[in-house]
Amino acid sequence: MEEQHLLHEVDGNVAIIRINRPKVLNALSLPLMEDLANLLEQYDADDSIHVILLSGNERAWAAGADIGDMATASSDEMRRRNQFAIWEQIKVIKKPIIAAVSGFALGGGCELMMHCDIVIASENALFGQPEINLGIIPGAGGTQRFTRAVGKATAMDVVLSGRFLSAKEALDFGLISRIVPKEHWFESALKIAKQVATKGPIALRSAKASVLNAEELTLSESLVEERALFYALFDTDDQTEGMNAFAEKRKPNFTGT
Repeated sequence: MEEQHLLHEVDGNVAIIRINRPKVLNALSLPLMEDLANLLEQYDADDSIHVILLSGNERAWAAGADIGDMATASSDEMRRRNQFAIWEQIKVIKKPIIAAVSGFALGGGCELMMHCDIVIASENALFGQPEINLGIIPGAGGTQRFTRAVGKATAMDVVLSGRFLSAKEALDFGLISRIVPKEHWFESALKIAKQVATKGPIALRSAKASVLNAEELTLSESLVEERALFYALFDTDDQTEGMNAFAEKRKPNFTGT
């Protein structure tokens, strides 16, 4: 793995991954995305990790795909690359992924952000799908996930015009979860990640799966899945510990079993 485009560390039960291509505003090259997907899978399989925090830098979360990777490609070549298989790897990560966003989250960067489960954004963050300015459209969910997040009217406005949304607009439209001061954007996101990581890891994975079901299943189908996950948690040690701790007025000690 090339250290220069991804940095990663562990803080307690939180895995921290930083996109690190500052000279190109963290443009998402194909090698970077391959390494990111593999690293996410690695942390997803690590029982000591409960939450993954994905970050860029102060100036940019990720300002889009690396145009140099695509500028001279033909339609057939783009198909042969099968680059969207990488996005499918990211889509099926079971543990919560929290995005710490500052600066630009555009194009592929916005699509990557929408693959995360909680988005903590600096007040200076900007969001958009400006692919229309390049003569193409989003290809990693930017028309589909964006529309489901903000609704057809706003999605059409943003995708067809290429305009950017401010952090306040993104929050109002439901694209992001919270806005934090720009001076403490990363620290605020890490604090939230650590707080989420104190919850039972099995329940965290179940809760994520259940909420995501609401996007792809009918209400009747997703209610069936929700109840199945609910019942299954009563066979875990964490359910016993959580309810005992509540009755005893103490903090639970979840073990992930």
